[in-house]
Amino acid sequence: MIKCIATDMDGTLLNMHEKVSEANKRAIEHAQSKGVEVVVATGRSYLEARHALDEAGLKCPVISINGAVVWDEEGEMVASNPMDREDVERARAVLDEADIYYEVYTNKGTYTYDKKVSIETIVDLLVSAFPDVDPAYLEKRATERFDLGLVHVVPSYAELFADENIQCFKMLVFSGDQDLLGHTGGKLKEHTSLTVSSSGKENLEITSPSAQKGIALEKFVAKRNIALSDTMAIGDSYNDISMFEKAGKAVAMGNAIADIQRFCDEVTLSNHEDGVAHAIEKALK
Repeated sequence: MIKCIATDMDGTLLNMHEKVSEANKRAIEHAQSKGVEVVVATGRSYLEARHALDEAGLKCPVISINGAVVWDEEGEMVASNPMDREDVERARAVLDEADIYYEVYTNKGTYTYDKKVSIETIVDLLVSAFPDVDPAYLEKRATERFDLGLVHVVPSYAELFADENIQCFKMLVFSGDQDLLGHTGGKLKEHTSLTVSSSGKENLEITSPSAQKGIALEKFVAKRNIALSDTMAIGDSYNDISMFEKAGKAVAMGNAIADIQRFCDEVTLSNHEDGVAHAIEKALK
């Protein structure tokens, strides 16, 4: 019997409009009404995750930034796993040498050093992922991150990290150049002890080795006396593998790449077809 459901957000719980569909919302609330614990496990910051959940009117715990920070259903931080400061400096050196764009997730919020580049980069990636969606709408979504205060601009990352109160939880790297991403990921693994993962073919997610969805999920269910064998994880990308490995049932989205689908126990519908709702209702039968 499934007693806990962990779901990724982007490409999973959220549709192409970055919204929780009504069907997904109803399925989650149905599970909660039956006493099933539902937790969102995402690479997003807590504020960005909560923005989407609040729009849908959903209340649940959140494993944010790939497990770097965990929040209860009341919005209280219950665990955090920041990156080592020396590793952060080594990673900065690698990324700066590669001349590759990245954003920084910290205990004080998410930062970029260039708003224009940030918007252009996100729009380019969204247009590539959703070629049938109006580019003007995608630009609005990218700009909204700043309008809502979800991302802040800092003159330089050197200035940001000069503040000893800043803890870095993740560096999110963007590029459409697969060779550059691969080379940069290799350099990061060579020169740091950080974990390098991905939530899409055009990004790298750099976190502390202990900041993984699977590790966070294991601790989450243990505190609630739930066995991992009674846990289902739903996702679509490489940064979901650590929780697929831990959960008793691993469910890949229909839009996940073949490698992810082969890794999982079953495949549900795509995120445009309410795949999360389909998986949850099947598990509740």
